[in-house]
Amino acid sequence: QSQLVESGGGVVQPGGSLRLSCAASGESLGGVSVAWFRQAPGKEREGVSCSLRTGGSETFADSVKGRFTISRDDAQNTVYLQMNSLTPEDSGIYFCAATREGCGRAEEWYIYWGQGTQVTVSS
Repeated sequence: QSQLVESGGGVVQPGGSLRLSCAASGESLGGVSVAWFRQAPGKEREGVSCSLRTGGSETFADSVKGRFTISRDDAQNTVYLQMNSLTPEDSGIYFCAATREGCGRAEEWYIYWGQGTQVTVSS
């Protein structure tokens, strides 16, 4: 059974950058699609971006287009989320999730989830 572990969160000032990592154990990420979700306090969890198992990616959240980039290193069994030009609205807990299918926006699409990493954007 796959286990996902997120890292790279922290506190950053508006306009700053962070790179989140989602490391997998128990299963190669080469055969799965991996997405990033986030949940701000008092809000529902939303999909951010997804790396397709067949290559390529999809961006779910319009607010991150042009600022966030998802990538993967199958040799390291890790998926990354590079986040630039961060704003306070990007604050929240960021989760990675995996599915053996293609990318989907619904949480129910994903069968493996990490515990999340906190991102706080504040001056």
